[in-house]
Amino acid sequence: MFGATQPAPATARMARSGRSEWQSTCAILTSKVVSQEQSESLPIPPVSSGVDHVSAVNGNHSAARMNLVPIEKSDSNPLVLQQHRQKPLSMSDLSPAPKHGSNLRVAYQGVPGAYSEAAAGKAYPNCQTVPCDQFEVAFQAVELWISDRAVLPVENSLGGSIHRNYDLLLRHRLHIVGEVQLPVHHCLLALPGVRKEFLTRVISHPQGLAQCERTLTKLGLNVAREAVDDTAGAAEFIAANNLRDTAAIASARAAEIYGLEILEDGIQDDASNVTRFVMLAREPIIPRTDRPFKTSIVFAHDKGTSVLYKVLSAFAFRDISLTKIESRPNHNRPIRLVDDANVGTAKHFEYMFYVDFEASMAETRAQNALAEVQEFTSFLRVLGSYPMDMTPWSPSSSSSSS
Repeated sequence: MFGATQPAPATARMARSGRSEWQSTCAILTSKVVSQEQSESLPIPPVSSGVDHVSAVNGNHSAARMNLVPIEKSDSNPLVLQQHRQKPLSMSDLSPAPKHGSNLRVAYQGVPGAYSEAAAGKAYPNCQTVPCDQFEVAFQAVELWISDRAVLPVENSLGGSIHRNYDLLLRHRLHIVGEVQLPVHHCLLALPGVRKEFLTRVISHPQGLAQCERTLTKLGLNVAREAVDDTAGAAEFIAANNLRDTAAIASARAAEIYGLEILEDGIQDDASNVTRFVMLAREPIIPRTDRPFKTSIVFAHDKGTSVLYKVLSAFAFRDISLTKIESRPNHNRPIRLVDDANVGTAKHFEYMFYVDFEASMAETRAQNALAEVQEFTSFLRVLGSYPMDMTPWSPSSSSSSS
């Protein structure tokens, strides 16, 4: 009546074929396991820490270092897993990465104690910071999967824009995924026992020197100003070389890390000294409309700056506020003659224009504005659409810098 149904001849052949392929696959896996055990019995050559770190990041461990599930043999079954097997993957293992910066590797330019490190900690609390000696290295650290994010300064309320990073934003293919504004509190640091009247020079990042220029003059310091790669690096340099005639402009945290004393606290020319940082990632984030967003673009036109008015009107017509306009020379075509016949004597610089505006790319008005901008420009690129930093602002203080 309801007995088992016999398979058709063709179905039976397919079942036997599938079973034979499965047995063949098992045989191949068995041979690989045996060779794996043999290779594990051989000594493993030492690997330098640098190479091992890169291979770990890229997932290129050798077979002997992959921590595979150990396999033992028995007479009844040649392949019996040990009782302590690896836990199978579950849906929780495939959940999104932890929020608030947990377990993220964040690259920044400078050494420990730099303001960029503080910005990375504010953007991604509990993250693992990765110091880089140059801005370009921070970009490449993300591109090569050594870091998950990069936090880099783009402008300061006193010193203006960090032009180097604007150029690097265009050169690399990373995406802006957020911003953070950090109050900057500068201190004059020196070795213990050094007095201000014995100083002959002050070193710091060019932005640090520019942000404290008037205060240094008011202090009566007739010293040379020398620029170095970063503020905390200046403090580290003084401590490493025991320079008793040199002071650094850096944070209070840098003084604590490198064993320096604070000769003067809060020497920035304005208490409202704020640096804006952007967070960069390999992939963009999905724009949303449930919170304030900002979008950054860069564009150019082969007919010069006459198109700028039309571009700005595309945003003004849709009531989109622009928060920044930055022009940088176009490195691909730096000079343009007055006329196309190349007979004129006057020349104009060709520019790339960087624009930040307060709207999300998920909004129709932003999409329509960029569609109109694209009609007027020869080059247009969206650098990122990301949440605005809405944290309450307060003047810089020693507590905020540390």
